[in-house]
Amino acid sequence: MKTVCLYFQVHQPWRLKKYRFFNMGKDHNYLDDLLNRSIMQKVARQCYLPMNALLLKLIRENKGKFRCSFSITGIAIEQFRAFAPEVLDSFKELAATGCVEFLAETYSHSLASLASKEDFQEQVKLHTSLIKKEFGLKPTAFRNTELIYSDEIGEMVAGMGFRTMLAEGAKHVLGWKSPNYVYANAIDQKLRLLLRNYKLSDDIAFRFSNKSWNEWPLTVDKYVHWLASDETPGEVVNLFMDYETFGEHQNADTGIFEFMRALPKAVLAKKNGLEFATVTEAAKKYQPVAVLHCPHVMSWADEERDVTAWLGNELQNEAFSKLYALKEKVAALKNPDFDYVWSFMQTSDHFYYMATKWLSDGDVHSYFNPYDSAYDAFINYMNVLSDFGIELDKAMEAKAVKKRA
Repeated sequence: MKTVCLYFQVHQPWRLKKYRFFNMGKDHNYLDDLLNRSIMQKVARQCYLPMNALLLKLIRENKGKFRCSFSITGIAIEQFRAFAPEVLDSFKELAATGCVEFLAETYSHSLASLASKEDFQEQVKLHTSLIKKEFGLKPTAFRNTELIYSDEIGEMVAGMGFRTMLAEGAKHVLGWKSPNYVYANAIDQKLRLLLRNYKLSDDIAFRFSNKSWNEWPLTVDKYVHWLASDETPGEVVNLFMDYETFGEHQNADTGIFEFMRALPKAVLAKKNGLEFATVTEAAKKYQPVAVLHCPHVMSWADEERDVTAWLGNELQNEAFSKLYALKEKVAALKNPDFDYVWSFMQTSDHFYYMATKWLSDGDVHSYFNPYDSAYDAFINYMNVLSDFGIELDKAMEAKAVKKRA
C-alpha cells in the first residue's frame, strides 16, 4: 500500500508600514496594523475558515482515515489572536480529532538556520512551546522555513531531538533517485527525511487553474490515478504546499474546494491501494532506503530550489548582515519589546520582497507584496532597522549608566 502524506504550511508575515527617513528617532511603531488586519481577515474568510471546516468534515466522514499535517508559524498565530481568533479555534478543533499533526518550525519563519545555530535553536524552542500551549501537542517532526535544508541543518535539527524532517525532493540533489521514499540525514542517520514530490504538489498548488496546462482541468479521478499509478513508484507520496493554495492562490471559483472535498474518498477507494498518514506516521512506517547527501543548502523556492530568493542579491545580503549585527545587543538587553521587534524583523518575507528574480517566478514573488520594487522594500526595511538600532544603542547606554551608578 502506498502512503499519501499531505502537509500544509500556514504563515502570514507582520508587514511593515511605510517608514520614511524622517520617521526615524520619532516613531517606533513599525507595523502596518491596518494592512495586517485586512489581509489576515481576508485570508481567514477565503481560506483558513472554509478549508478548516472542510478538513474537519472530511476527517469525520472518513472515520479518521483522512489524515494530514500542518505547520503554523508563531507570527501567524499572533495574528490569529489579534485579528481572527475564530481561526485559532478552528485549528484547535482539528487538533482535537487526533488526525492532524502539527510540526515545529522557526517561530518567526526566519532564515536563522543560515545565520546562527543559537538563534535557530531558540526560535524552534519558542515555537515548540507555543504549539504545545495552543494545541496540547508537542511537535516531534520539523519543517524549516521554506523547506530550507542541508546536511548540516539536518544535523542541528536532529540535535534538538527531532526524528523527522521535511525537505524538497530537488532533482539536483536526488539525481536519479525518487522522492517517494524515506531517506536519512547524511550526518545523523537517526533523522528521517520526507521529500516533497514537487510535480504532484505543484499540480495542485500552481497549475490547478492554469488553462494553458496540457492536463487542465485537473479532475480527482485523473489525479488519484497518477498517485496510484506504477508511473509514480515508491512508498510515500509527499504533497507539501502552502495552505493559502485553497481559496487564495487558487480562488474558490476554480473548483479547488470541490477537488479537495472529493479527494479523500477517491484516494481511500480500495482499488487504489492508497492510504493517508501524518508526517510522523509515514516516517515511522517506512525504513530509510538511502542516505540523502545535501552538502549545499536547498529549499522549495523557485526553479533553482536554493536560497537565492532571500539572499540572492546585494540588497538582501546587506539587510541580512545588518540585521544579525544587532543580535548581541538584543540578547544582552533581554527586553520583551526589543525581542518582539527582533522576531518580526527576521521573517524571511522581508528579504523575499527584495528579490530581483522576476522571470518565471514573478507571480510568486509579487503575491501579497506591499512594495513597488525590490529597492523600495530594501529602503523601507533599512529605515526601520536603523531606527531599531538607534533605540538599541540608547537602551545599551542607559543600561551602562545604571550599572555605573
